[in-house]
Amino acid sequence: QVQLVESGGGLVQPGGSLRLSCAASGLTFNHYHMQWYRQTPEKERELVATILLPTDKTNYADSVKGRFTISKDNAKNTVYLQMNSLKPEDTAVYFCNARHLLSNNINYWGKGTLVTVSS
Repeated sequence: QVQLVESGGGLVQPGGSLRLSCAASGLTFNHYHMQWYRQTPEKERELVATILLPTDKTNYADSVKGRFTISKDNAKNTVYLQMNSLKPEDTAVYFCNARHLLSNNINYWGKGTLVTVSS
């Protein structure tokens, strides 16, 4: 059974940093693009960052460019999102997503981890 388990969320002050982790199991990790999304009750789910096969090219939403970094450790089947210079508008539930490199219809989601940026 495929599982994606996020961790690392919490409360942080504006300007602070957090690192989110997503541990994957039950899938062939090197066959999947990995992505981070975020969502609030007021907005639709937003794609934040991607790391794409075969070259591990990264892409970011304009709102987080220069502040967030996506990376992965293939040996650990884990993808990370390093978040620096956090702003209140970054507050959201962050979700990990795995999308098969050959089929957009094959994808899996974690349950999410809450990030709250507030003083």
